[in-house]
Amino acid sequence: MKKLALAFLCFTAGVLTSAIGAQATNKPWLIEVHGGAGDIARDTTTPEQDKAFRATLAQAIQAAGKVLNSGGTSVQAVESAIRILEDSGLFDSGKGAIYNAAGFNELDAAIMDGKTLRAGSVAAVRTAKHPITLARAVMDQTPHVMLVGPGADQFLSSIHGEQVDPLYYFNEGKWQALVKQLGSEGKPIPLRPAGAPSAPAALVPAGGLASVEKPARHYGTVGVVAMDRHGNLAAGTSTGGSQGKLPGRMGDSPIIGAGTYASNESCAVSATGVGEYFIRLTIARDVCGLVQYEHMPLQQAADTIIHTRLKKLDGVGGLIAITPDSQAVWSFNTPGMYRARLRQGAKMNISIYSDEP
Repeated sequence: MKKLALAFLCFTAGVLTSAIGAQATNKPWLIEVHGGAGDIARDTTTPEQDKAFRATLAQAIQAAGKVLNSGGTSVQAVESAIRILEDSGLFDSGKGAIYNAAGFNELDAAIMDGKTLRAGSVAAVRTAKHPITLARAVMDQTPHVMLVGPGADQFLSSIHGEQVDPLYYFNEGKWQALVKQLGSEGKPIPLRPAGAPSAPAALVPAGGLASVEKPARHYGTVGVVAMDRHGNLAAGTSTGGSQGKLPGRMGDSPIIGAGTYASNESCAVSATGVGEYFIRLTIARDVCGLVQYEHMPLQQAADTIIHTRLKKLDGVGGLIAITPDSQAVWSFNTPGMYRARLRQGAKMNISIYSDEP
């Protein structure tokens, strides 16, 4: 009888364990996306611009949702969404990267796996079509966390990654925005990139594509945070940095703990704004620290960092964040932030302005 009782107990424990495991692997997935914060308001945004940004955010978040719906990982979902944002040309990322003071593009990106704390990042790369994919390759194919400059571009070549000629990033509006900024600051204006089309007689609006002019002071970094069906978190961020930056300048986006962070024990965060402030305050990790060690609700933690600590230094920007228990928030201290959220089985939420939920 004792053997039968023991066998029954073992069987029951096995069933419970299997049930718990099954439940854990069927957790509703969750995704948030951002396309940068800044002076984004209705009176400076045309209906066409509004529609273009919302459509691209929807395309990116739906692509990530498709990955998660088919059983993919949070890391895969983050990468897939950011690649779409990088390709769009609407944001300061990938094809839409803005120019530094020397007249060329230097791109940064980072990705982090909340389950393992493995991370990869790149900075000041000049030939990567998809910096986020290069960052993931650093995470998956090297013992390192970060590669920068020519070394990162050489690594991309060595793995036969997708490389482009620097003219791939050329955009007349963004070039003219750089010229205007440097001129107003009394700084030297670099030569027009060799091979670029001749400047048109009627220039497109400064700061964006001909069809989508970006407002002033727009930090168009893109980022994604996701939780897959296994409850694993991931975060990724991609940017072209700040307009007119010194060559070699690196912002917070590729710095783990500053602009990007993910841990299953706390939260996943992707930030956007003036990177120098986000680096000083280790924004992403501090949000997760408040959640993990002070047991703050995620919204309170995010608001404490963005509306109190960041503003105390006169820093501007915002972030998106999620936790393993499905809290999902965004927080920003600018007039607007391009953002979207999608939960499995729920309606997509896409917002731009501060008066939208």
